[in-house]
Amino acid sequence: QVQLVESGGGLVQPGGSLRLSCAASGINFGSGVVYWYRQAPGSQREMLAFYTPYGSINYADSVRGRFTISRDDAKNMAYLQMNSLKSEDTAVYYCRVAMSSTENYWGRGTQVTVSS
Repeated sequence: QVQLVESGGGLVQPGGSLRLSCAASGINFGSGVVYWYRQAPGSQREMLAFYTPYGSINYADSVRGRFTISRDDAKNMAYLQMNSLKSEDTAVYYCRVAMSSTENYWGRGTQVTVSS
C-alpha cells in the first residue's frame, strides 16, 4: 500500500521557519520526482518546488530563496525547509511523488499557518 504522509506543519509567526517532512512507503521512492505544493483557501493548488532523482531542483518564484527542498532516498523522506515565512504562505502543504506521467501519489497535506 502506497502512503505519503506529511508532517511538520503548525502555527508560526511571520519571519519564522518550519521544516515539513514527507514520509513515503510502498513505492520506489528514489526513482520518483518529489514535488511540494500548497493550497490556500479559495485558491488553486500551487506547485512550489520539485527535486528529480537526477538532482535537478526548481522552485516557484513565490518561494525561491526562502524555501529549500531536499530528499533522503535512503530514508524514503522528502523535506521542505521554509524560512522567512509570510502570512501569504498560510496554506495546506502537500507532497507528491511522480513515478511516471501516469503514476502519481499525493499525501493528505499538513496545515501551515503564519500569523502573529
